[in-house]
Amino acid sequence: AQIKILHLYGGCINRQAQYRSPQLSLVRKKMVEKYVREESMIRGPQFLTTLRSHTVWEHTPVKLYCTVEGYPTPLVKWCETDDTAQYTAMAGNIHGQVSTQASVIVKICPPLLSSAVPMLPEIKYTKINITFLETFGSVFGTEGDTVTLAATTTATPNLTNLQPEAQWFRDDHRLSDSKWVKIESARGETKLTLPHLNKDDEGVYTLRMVTKGGDAVHSAFVSCADGPPPVPGAPGAPMDIKIHDANRDYVIVSWKPPNTTTEGPIIGYFVDRCETGTENWVQCNDSPIKICKYPVPGLFEGHSYYFRVRAINSHGISKPSRISDPIAALDPTEFERLHAIKLGGKLDVVIYHDDVEVPGTPSKLYASETDRTYVVLSWKPAPYQGQAPVWYYIEKVGLSLGAWQRVNTQVPVRSPRYAVFDLSEGKQYLFRVLAANMYGSSEASEPTEPIQTQELHGVPSAPGQVVATRETDTSLLIQWAEPKEPNNLIGYYIDVCVKGSKDWGSANHKPHKNNKFVVQGLTTGETYAFRVQAINELGLSDESQESSPLSVKAALTTPSAPYDIALLACDGESMVLNWKHPVHSGGSPVVEYYIDKHRHGEHTWREINIPPIKERLFKVEHLSAGAVYEFMVYGGSLAGLGAPSAPSKAFHCDAWTIPEPGPAYDMTFCEIRDDSVLVEWKAPVYTGASPITGYFVDFAKKGSDEWHCSNESHAVSHRYHKVTGLEVGVSYVFRVRAANAEGAGKPSLASNPVVAKAVKGTEMTCTVDEESGDLILSFESCQITESSHFVWKKFYKEITDFSKGIVIKTEGNISKLIFKHPDQGDMGCFSVAVTNTDGVSASHEIHAEELEKMLAKSYGIRHPVIPLKTQLAYKILERGRMRFWLQAEHISSAVTYKFLANNNELSPTNPNHASHDVEAGIIEFVLDHFTEDSEGTFTVQIEDGKARGQSSLVLVGADFKAALADAEHQRSEHASLFGLVHLPVGYGFCCFIMQVDNLKKETALHWFKDGVEITPEGPVNLASGTCKLPISLVIHMYTKGRLGFPFRSPGSSATELAIHCTATGIQLQCHMKYYTEEMKIHWLHVERKLSHSEKVRIGGTPAMATMEIIEPTDKDKGLYHIQIIDTDKTYTRTIDLSGNERGKVLGGLPDVVTIMEKKTLSLTCTVCGDPKPQVTWLKNGAEVYTDDQYLVSLESGKFASLTIKRVSLEDCGRYTMTVQNKYGGESVDIVVSAYKHGDTIPQAKPTLTPNFDG
Repeated sequence: AQIKILHLYGGCINRQAQYRSPQLSLVRKKMVEKYVREESMIRGPQFLTTLRSHTVWEHTPVKLYCTVEGYPTPLVKWCETDDTAQYTAMAGNIHGQVSTQASVIVKICPPLLSSAVPMLPEIKYTKINITFLETFGSVFGTEGDTVTLAATTTATPNLTNLQPEAQWFRDDHRLSDSKWVKIESARGETKLTLPHLNKDDEGVYTLRMVTKGGDAVHSAFVSCADGPPPVPGAPGAPMDIKIHDANRDYVIVSWKPPNTTTEGPIIGYFVDRCETGTENWVQCNDSPIKICKYPVPGLFEGHSYYFRVRAINSHGISKPSRISDPIAALDPTEFERLHAIKLGGKLDVVIYHDDVEVPGTPSKLYASETDRTYVVLSWKPAPYQGQAPVWYYIEKVGLSLGAWQRVNTQVPVRSPRYAVFDLSEGKQYLFRVLAANMYGSSEASEPTEPIQTQELHGVPSAPGQVVATRETDTSLLIQWAEPKEPNNLIGYYIDVCVKGSKDWGSANHKPHKNNKFVVQGLTTGETYAFRVQAINELGLSDESQESSPLSVKAALTTPSAPYDIALLACDGESMVLNWKHPVHSGGSPVVEYYIDKHRHGEHTWREINIPPIKERLFKVEHLSAGAVYEFMVYGGSLAGLGAPSAPSKAFHCDAWTIPEPGPAYDMTFCEIRDDSVLVEWKAPVYTGASPITGYFVDFAKKGSDEWHCSNESHAVSHRYHKVTGLEVGVSYVFRVRAANAEGAGKPSLASNPVVAKAVKGTEMTCTVDEESGDLILSFESCQITESSHFVWKKFYKEITDFSKGIVIKTEGNISKLIFKHPDQGDMGCFSVAVTNTDGVSASHEIHAEELEKMLAKSYGIRHPVIPLKTQLAYKILERGRMRFWLQAEHISSAVTYKFLANNNELSPTNPNHASHDVEAGIIEFVLDHFTEDSEGTFTVQIEDGKARGQSSLVLVGADFKAALADAEHQRSEHASLFGLVHLPVGYGFCCFIMQVDNLKKETALHWFKDGVEITPEGPVNLASGTCKLPISLVIHMYTKGRLGFPFRSPGSSATELAIHCTATGIQLQCHMKYYTEEMKIHWLHVERKLSHSEKVRIGGTPAMATMEIIEPTDKDKGLYHIQIIDTDKTYTRTIDLSGNERGKVLGGLPDVVTIMEKKTLSLTCTVCGDPKPQVTWLKNGAEVYTDDQYLVSLESGKFASLTIKRVSLEDCGRYTMTVQNKYGGESVDIVVSAYKHGDTIPQAKPTLTPNFDG
């Protein structure tokens, strides 16, 4: 053997360049970069603590340990030669290997000396009882959340040097401090924090507080749901990334698929890698792979890598999984051929064995792993002691072909393990391997047996029947049959939905391995259904059939044992016993009790009662006077018979003759507050020599024998008492002493401890129902169980008499005591208690003053009056009609009403009119004929359900005359809507004309003269909206009657011409009192009369005459006139349109703009118009104003611009610039799009807005 001393830089061995093949030049370059980056960290292995030799007796344990450091983390191997020999620990990494040795000498103790040899006594550890004071519950979080689980414990005895050790586990795997888990422990406290929750963190977390004498355990479930996907509908991230078969240039990565309850099916996965120390992630596969395992080739020897996986479906790509632990691309057998001994400093002795130049033939070639398209081969290298590096060539041949093909022609294999890819699915192959170095190659190894690649069997079959059973009041146990075709099963996903809903959700987000799962976080009382899917590397199976729906409530168990058996009375032949009910009922009420007795001196317990006892009070008869007895009590429920109580104290069967009362019993507590507790009890069975006159209540702090009497100055005559003056948070026990004329008797047994601390939400409300007028006491319990019920009491005596209209109504956690017929007898103190809770209760005392106010309010509700915002009022309408109206606070759609005048009901039908507006609360009546006979009192009577209301208005004397005069005036004004048009001389008649809008086919027109209807000559044309009454003999009409209104010419009311810009041109408008097509009106341009055509449109509305010039040009400039010709006068209005120009955009703006984010965009163009136009900028239809982001400007009335600073994706959209003056204008659209640095420039298409005038 040749021994060389090499100078090692940090343990990194530099071999000669001639031993390297050309293909490894890139590796050497990368190794230098790796060395520079990790120079401060790399170091060879070094033992900080070496092995120590031991001499031990036979059959006794021995522990060998050592401590090693290095980077990358060294691998440690143990070797032994025989039972009494040397044990060697070898530690190595890519920078070298070291070892340490120790001897273990085992001695056999001779039989004659065995008694003389001192043996260590059995160690008995101190029993330490650990109690959890505060624990953690189940947590339901989302990816990225921070979750903390904390617990507080106390140890008894609390010894400084024997403090319990906190050990945290997830699914029975112990956790330690890491990047993803932070554990903090102090005396009596421990906390585990998950700083970045991930689906890998889901599971059952268990805290074990371990001592030498035992441990205490607490567990809870932590759930992690998928976070928001990168794109809607994308799948969740894969999980549980594992690295297998790491070698010099490749690793195998495996993972578990995510659940796809609502997302589309997964079509494949991408695997990414990243070299440690960098943040450059490289995608390993070009196309998605469909199975959850992938061999990653092409790694650089000696480099460390992280890996992650992303899932793909039709909607997009998921977020990446949590990265794997770093893995180094190393040959796991390299250390077996290298041995180094540390000399100190930077000098290592490296021993190479170089006796054989050409490597031998490898042997024991086999397939360590097979898949559909690849096989991992492993073999045993031949003994080799040379210094030259060795590499291997692998050859394959199909079973049906005879020619061997070399697999790795380009890249030699350095380690005795290699993955052969690109094989055909389900085919058989033979493989062999050759070893080579610079001096030559060996013979080929023996071929393997035929190796067949796996065939794709598909996903597992659906799991079998799913059965749900009750667990707790918030969880259910789900069990199912395993799939008939597991196909390399990985685990299961469980889905849950509420009965009647199809909204399925995931109960677990990480595959569960067993076919049992407890679904946590369910709603008590809700009904759920479940289904299960199986998972393998190819994906998820079909869903199983749904389970039968099951409601969530605690599973039934037998009750716990009764306790505190008390003797209440004894007459020498019988005893009256009482006991406390079990602490835990087991989910169903304890309705039966059984008693066993045992006479002192006997060993047999005997049953006392065959029929069950329903109450916790029983008289045991047929006892022997003077004997001593013990008793045990059992509680029974639907779940069965519970455990027996502890034996009672020894009770002597001697007749009681004491003059004082016996003990009270059955103490209960309610209205627990921070400084007070209300105590209730039952009267003693044994009253003594005289009747009971009162009670004393004693209290003491828990664990103290110092009792204090709460009411020492006077005994209370009733069986309840509020103990005050307590300290908040302190635990107290209570007892009661009954008293008669002879004094106070025996105290009751001490109660269970009660903590003086108020429970949140224990307030009772007293209200009057706004609809019915009932008096209601309402209480909402902050705690409730399925077996809880509300007990209402008056003066702490349960209410059982419901003959006076008292009703108890309970829905969920709200209970109400309803007084249907409240009266003065309902004064008093009312209380409610909720059973099977932590003392939830409340009380409310109704005093005389409060009751009086509530009775008055109740009467008002039951005999309601419609409140009015305004009283009955009037308003004169057109044509002299009278509108009577009022406004109520609120009315319903079922309201009815009637109007009266001087106690005579007015008809609401034609010509009168009555209506109401429910939303506004307005009721109105329109009186068509308001005349001198209408003087008097007007009244409206309203009825709305049970509510009634009335309002009156008196119109007499001066008030009536004023209203009548106003009505007459309105009739005259209404007549001014009509106009008299004189036709050309010689026609001999006139025409009344009125323009009316919104006429229908069924509209009827009626003309009246002095209140008498006139029938028009000829049919009425409703289509034009013009109502005409041609009248011949005008002079006769003036002499025979009065028209009732003056006549005015429309020409006198004509306004100056106005310009209005439309989408097609310019419109000239002349407003007047009224306008019809029959009026004699001329439009002129300069001196040329205009007529209606495609270029000029003449028309109007009932209030104005119009003339529109379509698409005006320069020829249309000049003076325009309108002439309104009357019988005796012509009215003219003029406007000048000479030399004016509408607003225009001359150019400069593009149709489409594409710009990179965070750049500044300036849109500028030239505009014109006379007068100078106004410029407006819009973004997606909304006007843009100058602010920190946008700058709008118009310089010299010509140059308009919009500047957008630091463009972002939010600034993308359609921008519109509008240019307009009083003669018209136009607009231009610009489409703006932005892209990120490095992205492909998007192709945007313009969407134009048409030009307009106006």
